[in-house]
Amino acid sequence: MLGGGVAPCEITEFCGVPGIGKTQLGMQLAVDVQIPQAFGGVAGQAVYIDTEGSFMAERAEEIADACLEHLRRIATSSQDADLVRMAGRLDVERVLANIHYFRVHDSTQQIALVHVLPEFLRAHPEVRVVIVDSVAFHFRQDFTDMAKRTRILAGMMQGLMNLANDREVAVVVMNQVTTKIQAGGEARLVPALGDSFAHASTNRVLLFWQECRRHAHLYKSPYLPSRTVAYELTSQGVRGVGMST
Repeated sequence: MLGGGVAPCEITEFCGVPGIGKTQLGMQLAVDVQIPQAFGGVAGQAVYIDTEGSFMAERAEEIADACLEHLRRIATSSQDADLVRMAGRLDVERVLANIHYFRVHDSTQQIALVHVLPEFLRAHPEVRVVIVDSVAFHFRQDFTDMAKRTRILAGMMQGLMNLANDREVAVVVMNQVTTKIQAGGEARLVPALGDSFAHASTNRVLLFWQECRRHAHLYKSPYLPSRTVAYELTSQGVRGVGMST
């Protein structure tokens, strides 16, 4: 759906209701970014900004263990001695250590962290993805002045876009949804933070339930066609379950 993964130099936004798997998707990305280049990965590290306290180290460990086991199976089936040796050197503790975790408790901390991220990434050039989970949480609670909130959000997202471009990293933001009343009184779920925020991301993916199955719909992209895929959350992490149109 995303042409091989979240792209560097771009902001990719995932929106969805609680329980749809946004945090687990973020943890999956934080693990997968570390896949060695010999296995088709980028051998990077991750920054994970947790605004809700939903990151669970135990779950990240499960996802990392499943990823490494998958790489070992690939190496064994390839009968490539170098791949086998490389896979044997991989360990879960190192994967977890390569996830630079930041817990932010209010919008002020969130904004301040975005401001210092360029310096942090200069000191940690191996970082290839920055994940914000979620971008909306504090901004839905800490503000009564909506015009001020819009200005601050725009500045923060511009800072993240500059970071993506200057450091050539992928930026991923998880967003919540809210209820919007349409003409005629009909209500529907839409991404949080308003219409102006919709322009801040390069790509927007909507996560939703349909017929008791999780789906991801690529709603906005400058170069990829709109597409919907089904996925599931397993003990091993986020997995696809077939394609839909």
